[in-house]
Amino acid sequence: MNGIQRVECPHSFTGEDSVEFHIHGGPAVISGVLQALGSLPGVRPSEAGEFTRRAFHAGKLDLTEVEGLGDLIHAETQAQRRQALRQMAGDLGQLYHDWSQRLIRCLAHVEAFIDFSEDELIEDGVLDQVDGAVSQLQTEVERHLRDGRRGERLRHGVQVVIAGATNAGKSSLLNVLCQRPVAIVSPVAGTTRDVVETHLDIGGFPVLLSDTAGLRDTPDSVEREGMRRARERVEQADLTLVILDSTHLPTDRRGVAGFLSGHLRTLLLPGGEDPGAALPRCLLVLNKTDLLTAEQVAGTQSALGEAEGLPPACLLSCQTGDGLDDFVGALRKHVKALCGDPLSGAPSLTQARHRAHLQQCAQALAQYHRYRDLDLALAAEGVRLALTHLGRITGRVGAEEILDVIFRDFCIGK
Repeated sequence: MNGIQRVECPHSFTGEDSVEFHIHGGPAVISGVLQALGSLPGVRPSEAGEFTRRAFHAGKLDLTEVEGLGDLIHAETQAQRRQALRQMAGDLGQLYHDWSQRLIRCLAHVEAFIDFSEDELIEDGVLDQVDGAVSQLQTEVERHLRDGRRGERLRHGVQVVIAGATNAGKSSLLNVLCQRPVAIVSPVAGTTRDVVETHLDIGGFPVLLSDTAGLRDTPDSVEREGMRRARERVEQADLTLVILDSTHLPTDRRGVAGFLSGHLRTLLLPGGEDPGAALPRCLLVLNKTDLLTAEQVAGTQSALGEAEGLPPACLLSCQTGDGLDDFVGALRKHVKALCGDPLSGAPSLTQARHRAHLQQCAQALAQYHRYRDLDLALAAEGVRLALTHLGRITGRVGAEEILDVIFRDFCIGK
């Protein structure tokens, strides 16, 4: 054993008196120490997340910081780690705390006006000041909700879907990006019939990459179900990689844009929507350039540069790797834009429960304005309800019912 350290309250992680055993890391040593401690009366192993739960109850952490610690434990990429550390440091909790303090002041002024206005003890214009403060806060909350779900996307991974016609090279692209044979590659059309998923780290950002069934007309009921699932994934995707066989492009440069636009409509937009509007997060991938001449590749690049109303496009060969670096760079750029920089600007929403409470908070603030001139007591109730929802995010109000959900995913010893 290297040593034993006693940490007195309130300086420990939990805010309680603690003893730390610094021991050699071999499994046999750890097991022996745990068995010896377990034999002592009144000593038991901690539950998952118990130390963090105690820290929360001692006021050392709020719930947003607890969730940040949980995200740090499960972080798989550098961007996830940075976002978790920022939340664990209290940036998100501080934002909600500041909003709560402003609401407390608003509520105090409204209730004072209700109780004492008839005695002329309240200054003129106090409600006008509250009106402005509530409006400003409502604007800030609604702006916070319009963050494009960057924080949640960073926690769970950017949903990237590979879609396109049969034998265009979708599974080959998946295997190239994963650098291992994840999906079966065959010259036989319709090999992939279900969604094949894998997790990737693209430039430090988490990506859930899905290969889907090729889209074509077929009487095969199983393959049609696969195509239905493919289109469903495209609708849910943050980014769609539409892969095409570049050997099928027209030789006339002027017809390339029309061909690609029609191809997008046929494959992914059978309802006839405008690809530019329906697929704003789309990247065209023209595969099999190794089967083209250098002149054909140059002509295609020139035609794409002149085309309007199409998503950005990349030319590559999954067979030889030509163009792969440029494609990965474009993919990285798209993924980063979808997630943003977790260390810059205001902290992003990271949890679905935060979003639900903030939506309720914004609605409650709207209630204040709706009832302000009709019933000031009901208007005040709107401010109080908004304050309650902010408190539930940080755990200062009604936390018990969500503690088990948060702590159950923690590891032992945290």
